[in-house]
Amino acid sequence: MTSVAAIRASIRTYLREPGRAAALDGFQARFLGPGELGFDVGAHVGDRAASFRRLGARAVAVEPQPLLARFLRRAFRGDAGFTLVESLVGEAVGEAVLRVNSANPTVATASADFVAAADGAAGWEGQVWDRELRLPVTTLDALAAAHGIPDFVKIDVEGYEAVALAGLTRAPRSLSFEFTTIQRGVAAACLDRLSALGFRHFNACLGEGMRFAHPAPIGAAAMAAWIEALPHEANSGDVYASLEPGRLM
Repeated sequence: MTSVAAIRASIRTYLREPGRAAALDGFQARFLGPGELGFDVGAHVGDRAASFRRLGARAVAVEPQPLLARFLRRAFRGDAGFTLVESLVGEAVGEAVLRVNSANPTVATASADFVAAADGAAGWEGQVWDRELRLPVTTLDALAAAHGIPDFVKIDVEGYEAVALAGLTRAPRSLSFEFTTIQRGVAAACLDRLSALGFRHFNACLGEGMRFAHPAPIGAAAMAAWIEALPHEANSGDVYASLEPGRLM
């Protein structure tokens, strides 16, 4: 599969699947409302950013892959409430290498450890990172300085989540980060960082589901233990943190 064909497949899955947009809006409405600001870090085809806009919030989408950035520019053309930042997000402003899987751009990563963890792992067979791009790096703090303090930040950067969080020094109201069962240590590092920023309440969703796994928020240690106990086949999910625990019910 070519990069273009893979992106078309993502568009069908994330943007055109019947009922998905409504379900996503219903879930994300707990985090964002009219006039607020969301950061979509690792925007891919922009399904989260599009949801932010439907909810009346401004969206800053961060996407380093040139083909995806081109798609986003076209998809949001003329939308004054949408801003595209073509960059990686890391600990410090500079440059880094993005490893691109042409057949599956969803798993592009700046983390060599992520590529190593996927090598030979069940469920990751056949994944090949066949291109390397040297790209600019910004930080969450720099994005906030340029665009405003976000009310919600979504981070999905394939094993680079802890590095991205290292560039954040002021907690937004709510935040999410992706985790995988091939790199549970990255999730633990993210939870440590969020705890240091003052977050005490967490919940999670498995896979692309939009239903919390826990009936009420849990602490960082309990969340780390829950992720550690997941079977390998669970594969991935998103941890949500909020300074307002009612948003995680």
